[in-house]
Amino acid sequence: MRKSNVWLAAAGIVIKGDEALVVKKSYGGLKGKWSFPAGFVQPGETVDETAVREVYEETGVTASVREVAAIRTGVIRDEISDNMVVFVMDYLSGEPKPQPGEIEEARFFPIRELIVHPLGTEYMRIILPAVPHKTNTLTGNDYRPDPVFGYTTYRIFS
Repeated sequence: MRKSNVWLAAAGIVIKGDEALVVKKSYGGLKGKWSFPAGFVQPGETVDETAVREVYEETGVTASVREVAAIRTGVIRDEISDNMVVFVMDYLSGEPKPQPGEIEEARFFPIRELIVHPLGTEYMRIILPAVPHKTNTLTGNDYRPDPVFGYTTYRIFS
């Protein structure tokens, strides 16, 4: 159980041609459903670094962040602020292999089929139709915030 009532997570939509990388979790509310690799931000990480790490940990695939696809936010039982930044990512290398104990299956799946797949998550159906058309790129990587704040990593996505 997480100590904080504010959760921050990241997910990665890894694109390879006309396919997206998806996983089936072996536990929890998403068990048996196709979803994007995702997980909680760890201390010392930015949300985009989390997406890269989680994609690799859950699937063995290396990918780079292209842009923000969506932000999913909600409140669980009037207590927990549950927030996820979903990134569009470019495939770099690796063949999908499920993370033992956490992921049942990992594979690239045609986007057009995922949008209507009965085992797909609802937020996948909402986000995926716009993904192939996204063209924005990340910006602000050369910006250095005022040192008074002590940032060691800082990025702006737009």
